[in-house]
Amino acid sequence: MNDVDIIPVKSRRERKEFIHFAWQHYAGDENWVPPLIMNQEELLNFRRHPFYDNAEIQTFLAKRGGRTVGRIAAIVDHAHNRYHNEQRGMFGFFEAIDDVKVSHALFDAVRNWHRDRGNMVLRGPLNPAMNYECGLLVEGFDTPPMFMMTYNKPYYGKLIEDYGFRKAQDLFAFWGNVDMLSQLDPKVVRIAQQAQERLGITCRPANIKNFRRDLENFMRIYNSALPGTWGFVPLSEAEIVTIGQGLKYLIVPELTQIAEKDGVAVGCVFGMLDYNPLIKAINGRLFPFGFLKILFGRKKLQKIRMISTNVVPEYQRWGVGLILMNNVAPKVLQWGIKEAEFSWVLESNHLSRGSLEKGGAKKTKTYRIYDYDPNLAETPP
Repeated sequence: MNDVDIIPVKSRRERKEFIHFAWQHYAGDENWVPPLIMNQEELLNFRRHPFYDNAEIQTFLAKRGGRTVGRIAAIVDHAHNRYHNEQRGMFGFFEAIDDVKVSHALFDAVRNWHRDRGNMVLRGPLNPAMNYECGLLVEGFDTPPMFMMTYNKPYYGKLIEDYGFRKAQDLFAFWGNVDMLSQLDPKVVRIAQQAQERLGITCRPANIKNFRRDLENFMRIYNSALPGTWGFVPLSEAEIVTIGQGLKYLIVPELTQIAEKDGVAVGCVFGMLDYNPLIKAINGRLFPFGFLKILFGRKKLQKIRMISTNVVPEYQRWGVGLILMNNVAPKVLQWGIKEAEFSWVLESNHLSRGSLEKGGAKKTKTYRIYDYDPNLAETPP
């Protein structure tokens, strides 16, 4: 007899309980970083977010004896299903105690919700999609996550696989020390400089005063560079604007570079300071003073997450990615950065993985995305 009750989240109190369960669940875990509460509310559609212009979500709480012991979200990403011509359901925001009764009850709730909508196969964890925070940490529990990367209990993989989910794709995080820059083959730097001169490429930092224009540049480059990449779904203009508004005052312009050919942006590299130590210090609360602590504290940050390097297709084989990295590297050193994480990198992206490994970067964390197909699950629930 299952003593777990599954409650669809409806009320304001239940929404608050859904978010704050994580504080109780990770109490005493030095590597856990609290989420920014306002951002979580948006990604869960507790506050309006344009992702849900093309998506639906239902969140669930698992309770035992009146006490919350787990949570999960069922998500239909209509943009994904249209783009990939699929009828797939997603799950995300999964947290649970180490108990298969709890995890099975949560996954049952997700499956039943999706079944009513004709979605039989599942994928996750996506919080709420590949363009946001995604993947389950399966290797690299010894250090805290970087900004906007996930973290979870080590036993989650077993709970998910016990239900019948199987690996779909791994995402890797690579670590590098700035000292490695001095060890780079000088020929690589010369090749980047020669390519920049030959192509007539100019590089500049993001322009905060004309941020909307650079957001449009980023969206065009991002959406044109990645089709064919596993799991890719184009970002909508409304999503780009919302993401940009959230990051505008966190971006350090020098730690980004935009490559232009004849005044037209053809590539960009995007680095973001690791704000997690400051977010931990404010316990995920931006207001009333948390935001100021982040802004005034960032000069002391010495870690950076290199989030993406994207180049439009017609320039991808001309070394523009190398040009971008060659231009951003001195800015990273000038800021005082000591460590960098390149994340995430798809397991199937052999070119990026090979380039990082040749440069001396070390794979330190692995995040996994799972698929569930009731016809393939070895142990159907």
